[in-house]
Amino acid sequence: MIVGQSKAVAQFGSAWATRKLHHAWLLAGPRGVGKATFAKAAARRVLADAAGPPIHLPSLQTPDDHPIVKLVDAGSHPDMRWLERLTNEKTDKLNRNIKVDQIRELGEFMGMTAALSPWRVAVIDSVDDLEASAANALLKMLEEPPANTVFFLVSHAPGRLLPTIRSRCRRLTFDPLDDDAMTSIIATQSPDLPEAERKQIVTISFGSAGRALAFAELGLAKLEQAAVTILRQGDPTNARRAELSQELAKKGATDRYAAFLELAPSLIAREARNMRGAQLERALDAYAKTRELAAVAPRVSLDPAATVFQIGGYLAQIPTVPSLKR
Repeated sequence: MIVGQSKAVAQFGSAWATRKLHHAWLLAGPRGVGKATFAKAAARRVLADAAGPPIHLPSLQTPDDHPIVKLVDAGSHPDMRWLERLTNEKTDKLNRNIKVDQIRELGEFMGMTAALSPWRVAVIDSVDDLEASAANALLKMLEEPPANTVFFLVSHAPGRLLPTIRSRCRRLTFDPLDDDAMTSIIATQSPDLPEAERKQIVTISFGSAGRALAFAELGLAKLEQAAVTILRQGDPTNARRAELSQELAKKGATDRYAAFLELAPSLIAREARNMRGAQLERALDAYAKTRELAAVAPRVSLDPAATVFQIGGYLAQIPTVPSLKR
């Protein structure tokens, strides 16, 4: 079920129903709003309809017991490929990019005869992650697409893609989810979460269900409250930021620390909407510094405790005028 993206669902569903189908679809929007979920649902419907028996359900719905749907869900459908960053065997971490070899293998797949129906599906999640040579290799496929093939290109930042790739796709826009959709998703996926915490998670997730579920799992609501307290009230004794930095430097807190780095700039942006004058200027300065530090820290392996303490310092400067250095 795809919650909150009825427009995108209707646009693709109509195109598939009439078989007036563009070969490449750019699924564009923020992270965590349902783009990959849509791609999988659309792939299920296309491949199941094409192989039969026909599905007499509205839109992109498919029965879970359909044999083709089972193959897609298991990742074993011979006419479907899902490309994403692979794990580096040496570092046991995800590669920074989708490699050109992966796109070349996709090209070889496209050169084969489809097995279960005339149709094939390829999903790239996300196309933003393609290294330059991989993007050029994909472009060649989009310029001369094989018959009866559908590409779903998930993009969180479509403006950064090659214009030639964008121009060969039909764009489906995925907007941030509204509060009702967010509440519904969290209630379904995290039914034991207290209502007050659920509302708080919705507030700090900015329309991203993926972010909300990650925050719920990691207990980010308490960290958000600690950061907002510093932002609104300051931290004259450094005790608040020290406590926050110690919490995120604990053993096993790596995921919470990474989530906090993602959260902190968004919190400043949210609070800044209600500020004016000099306080707004301080908030904008803190936002820029926090965003830069949050982006750099994971890449150069900065100490988590020191990084969070420094971010806490940026937050603490917002409610009051910083003391002038003599």
